[in-house]
Amino acid sequence: PVDFVTLLNRLRRDPSFVENDGKGYLLELAQIVPSISNVETYARIVRDKYDVRTLILTARRILEDASAGAEDASVLLDAAEQSIFDIRRGQNMQGLQRINQTLLETFDRLDHIASPEGEKYRGIPTGIRSLDDTITGLNRSDLILLAARPGMGKTSFALNITRHAAVSCHKRVAFFSLEMTREQLASRLLSTEAQVSGVKLRTGKLADDEWTRLVEAGDVLSKAEIYFDDNSAITVPEMKAKLRRLRDVDLVVIDYLQLMSSGHIENRVQEISAITRNLKIMAKELNVPVLCLSQLSRESEKRTTHKPMLSDLRDSGSIEQDADIVLFLYREGYYANTGDHAEPEPDEDQNSGECIVAKNRHGETRSIPLHWQGEFMRFTAQELVRQEP
Repeated sequence: PVDFVTLLNRLRRDPSFVENDGKGYLLELAQIVPSISNVETYARIVRDKYDVRTLILTARRILEDASAGAEDASVLLDAAEQSIFDIRRGQNMQGLQRINQTLLETFDRLDHIASPEGEKYRGIPTGIRSLDDTITGLNRSDLILLAARPGMGKTSFALNITRHAAVSCHKRVAFFSLEMTREQLASRLLSTEAQVSGVKLRTGKLADDEWTRLVEAGDVLSKAEIYFDDNSAITVPEMKAKLRRLRDVDLVVIDYLQLMSSGHIENRVQEISAITRNLKIMAKELNVPVLCLSQLSRESEKRTTHKPMLSDLRDSGSIEQDADIVLFLYREGYYANTGDHAEPEPDEDQNSGECIVAKNRHGETRSIPLHWQGEFMRFTAQELVRQEP
């Protein structure tokens, strides 16, 4: 170690060292040189001054861009918020990283996952164990697409996942609905949680025990961190701005893709491509899983089998490209009920369904059997239904 005492002791071995003058000079140096014990405080001061300087430069750039008038206000606002958000998170300091550092972080994460408390380091569970085993839950920075034909139960399935994440896993969920109102979404959650028919909630014809279950369900849901936004014309930049202000969001749900607009009039295919790309960027920037619902084209209904394929994704092939995971929701009974399918087999369960993992960037693809409880707008795992008496 090097300090006043050790340095003085070493200098005294030198014949040319003058005790009084040398000792006095060392004392003077000790007073001038900052103490190593305060190095963290000094580092914070330097970092703080750097952030202030960066903020000043960012503010000047924002002023210049706004004065130029070359971009729409929404674009300028998003760029301004992004710049300030980068300063807050220190992202502007990140550059190329050598693989050895990345591997250290990877093994550190593996240690956490393999530990007894590993569950909290994995993706957010959907509530369907077979699905979670296949995709390892909803993972940070992933764009997960949930697609189906209209009326198949996309919103219900998304709300089931929302409820499980917020109530059972205590996660903070932001739900952007471009189709349904907040009240309609809350009613569906109440129906599922209390297991009271959605029709009865709309008519108000409720028995006493159903009122009791609804009150209890309301108490459970009111404690959950579920945040609804039912702006029908919201754009990706506006979503990002709201999510930054909300902070610490664990899961983002969007219902649904084809109702979104980029704010610019252009070819619809190109517009959807831009939206899905921006959703993927948003998932990475905010380090949060984004579950986005999507409509399927009518092509699946023209085939002998109605099971969806990746080619059925509506409006753009870039949807498949940008998504990390693509899930298809399918119920054979849906077509039997609408008359678009041959008569079902006598033993065919009209409430059976499946979640088809059509693309999985991190693992295998497969089909997960589900059970549909239309009365309560609820999907459950098929194996749970078989276990019920």
